[in-house]
Amino acid sequence: MSDSQTTPPAQLEVLAALEPIAGENLSLLIPVEKSWQPSEFLPDLAAPDWAERLAAFREPAAGLSDGVLVVLVGGMVTEEALPNYSVQLSRVADDVTGTSERPWARWLRGWTAEENRHGDLLNAWLRLTGRVDMHAIERTVHHLLSRGFNPRVADDVYGGLVYTSFQERATRVSHNNVGQLAARDGNEALAAICRRIAGDEARHETFYTRMVGAALDADPAGAVISAGSVLRKVIAMPGRLMYDGKDPDLFDHFSAVAQRLGVYTVQDYAAIVRHLVEEWRIAGRSVSGRAARAQEFLCRHAEKVESTAEAITERVAKEPPAQFSWIHDRKA
Repeated sequence: MSDSQTTPPAQLEVLAALEPIAGENLSLLIPVEKSWQPSEFLPDLAAPDWAERLAAFREPAAGLSDGVLVVLVGGMVTEEALPNYSVQLSRVADDVTGTSERPWARWLRGWTAEENRHGDLLNAWLRLTGRVDMHAIERTVHHLLSRGFNPRVADDVYGGLVYTSFQERATRVSHNNVGQLAARDGNEALAAICRRIAGDEARHETFYTRMVGAALDADPAGAVISAGSVLRKVIAMPGRLMYDGKDPDLFDHFSAVAQRLGVYTVQDYAAIVRHLVEEWRIAGRSVSGRAARAQEFLCRHAEKVESTAEAITERVAKEPPAQFSWIHDRKA
């Protein structure tokens, strides 16, 4: 193909042709009968001794720091906005009936079903601990869903897959790191939840990464240009439009806590870029013109991000703690 960016209709044609590869990777979804469910990690309130179980459940949650609660809530709010994210991939699935057996459609439904459990579990877990203001959190989720979601890929269908590949790895990193903080604070049950969710994200990341790799094989110039376009704009995080009705800079304040605690940092961002560039063999693609310029940018981008990491880390460290309605207006 030429070194110009492939048009959205042509991209859809390429991805339709790659549908057999999507089908080969449907095994990355776990059958419902073998999958975990949120209730497995929560006290059974229908049991005769439910009060004792709930008390035992709440005891270790009392030891969680406010910072850990903030990053946990921020992650949960992002997961709860799943309907907005799945809409972005509906063009690829092209499922006009809602029950298509085509591989792309089956993947999208299965992925959505697996992801849906994450918000359900974290929401229920937080509610039962009694440590957070659920009304403020619910309001935040409502606002985020109402405001919508813009991954800044416009009509670039390849770009949507590149974006999702990045985000699945980013959420895996974030959940794993929150789990480590929970274990540090003495809550191994929460740590296990975070590891389980991160495990799902790892499987989903594998699917999207493989499909972008297949698109690169089929349309090297077009896909390289798309990948460069997505990363050049800086990845727009899924929860960046979150709002609790009080703090217009809520996402920035949440992100600062995540950076300070090491949940998701500039260094993590750079590491994800480097991983994807290597995984997709960007450097070895034979392209020219605009695609070659995008290739050069991608191969240098991680290093460029890393060069800003120290300054950003120092700036965030100097920022004063912010007040969060999620934790009853305490600061973190």
